[in-house]
Amino acid sequence: MGASLPPGQVPGCPEELFTLYFFYQMKDVATENFQRIRDAYEILTDAHKRQIYDIYGMEGLTSGLELGSKLNKPEDIKEELERLKRRKEEEKLFAHARSTSSFLANLSLPQYLDGGSIMTGMAMSSEVRSQISKRDAVAAVGNLIVNGKSGTGAATAFLRHQISPVASMEFMATAGLRALVGFQTSRHVSLHSTATTGVAISLRDGSVNLSNTWTRQLSEDTVGNIQLVLGAESNISVGWQKKDEKTSAAGEVKFGSSSFGASAHYIHHFSAKSHGRVAGRIGSTALEFEIGGGRRISDFSMIRMLYTIGIQGISWKFELHRAGQKLVIPVLLSSEINAIVASSALLIPSSLYFLLKTYLVQPYYRRRERRKSQKKMKNLSVQVQEAREAAKRAQKLLENVSNRKKQKQMEKEGLVITSAIYGNRRIIREGNEHSEANDDVSSQILDVTLPLNFLVTEPGQLKLHEGIKKSGIMGFCDPCPGEPKQLLVEYLFKGQKYKAVVDDCDELLIPQEEHHI
Repeated sequence: MGASLPPGQVPGCPEELFTLYFFYQMKDVATENFQRIRDAYEILTDAHKRQIYDIYGMEGLTSGLELGSKLNKPEDIKEELERLKRRKEEEKLFAHARSTSSFLANLSLPQYLDGGSIMTGMAMSSEVRSQISKRDAVAAVGNLIVNGKSGTGAATAFLRHQISPVASMEFMATAGLRALVGFQTSRHVSLHSTATTGVAISLRDGSVNLSNTWTRQLSEDTVGNIQLVLGAESNISVGWQKKDEKTSAAGEVKFGSSSFGASAHYIHHFSAKSHGRVAGRIGSTALEFEIGGGRRISDFSMIRMLYTIGIQGISWKFELHRAGQKLVIPVLLSSEINAIVASSALLIPSSLYFLLKTYLVQPYYRRRERRKSQKKMKNLSVQVQEAREAAKRAQKLLENVSNRKKQKQMEKEGLVITSAIYGNRRIIREGNEHSEANDDVSSQILDVTLPLNFLVTEPGQLKLHEGIKKSGIMGFCDPCPGEPKQLLVEYLFKGQKYKAVVDDCDELLIPQEEHHI
């Protein structure tokens, strides 16, 4: 028998020969559908894949949730995997050694206008922490402060040992302006409470400072603490911290033998990238109010500007945070409280920010989001077209069996699906017909008459179970991702016309007398 000869033209073609010829012709389609069955088995037997499929559907598995957007080209996949490999290596390195540092440069505009240097002082701090074992960690901290023509520095080393899951101890030694040695131990005294006790001895004058800190979780996102310090500078302080998804706040009240003070700050996140900050301090040596905001400019970088007014004058503060590094530049605008300077210093940067945001930043992000949306729509269109082609190939595989079943049902006046359309719920409700002339309508619906006839049982019944999206049925696909969908079925039973409409995840059971037209 020639491969191009249709089975119907082979004289005396037996059923077995017809079946072999049919599957020979449809080998590629059958292989593809076998792959679908195998994929379904893998999903059902893998708890992690099953969880992703239940939430995101097949798209979540085929796109790779941990890889972001769907990658079609081999070079794109290779590049993404290499990037993930580099990130894991960096995370592994950072897990053993973490480095943080900060640099502060004090600038004074009044001093510069008087003929002096614009820089009045600077400070640097660097810290390196390393986990040397499961229970032991070490840290080294260096500080350098320069103010005018004088300066000082200090170096500190820490050794922390985890005694048990609920207890730890830490040794500390400092060399420099203040030579100290110290020891402290912490323990969880209950599920929500921690106690810390420490002692520090000065190597210069032999003075001893004792400290006790009690920390308790007051609610799911709020922590309170009390600290008592006894020594040359005895004091007691009470503080609290609160942090949730959108806001964070902290406050502290401190009373000492020679000073007192209170401070608080509040941060509100307007979006994933921008936030505002308000802070204040009051006490025997400070009276200060601060307001400003910041914006994330990349995955690891953030910039912030703050306006400060207090007894030391009016100033701006610029900050750049990059991973564990921080650059802070306070600029003193006026050492005296002046209403014009105070209002100008507040309004000028705020006005510039809103102008830049309105005319530069927002248009840029809108254009970028528009390009992303266009690219996403293009990729989605390609995926939908591929899904349509796969559905057509599956329907081709079912065609002969479906037609035989339909013919048998017609002969005994059983259940015959005359028309079935699956797709956009709005279009189906409006009664639009599937027409090649209307591209917008035809692109959002799919003719599924053939696969439904295939699913009709011998007694003349059809049942689609509740809670399962119909786009996963063989011969179906999702013609309009993201849109609500319905299935419209017109059928004959005992020569009478019937019509049924169900939502995507609803049960379909036919024939039923209530569907009679």
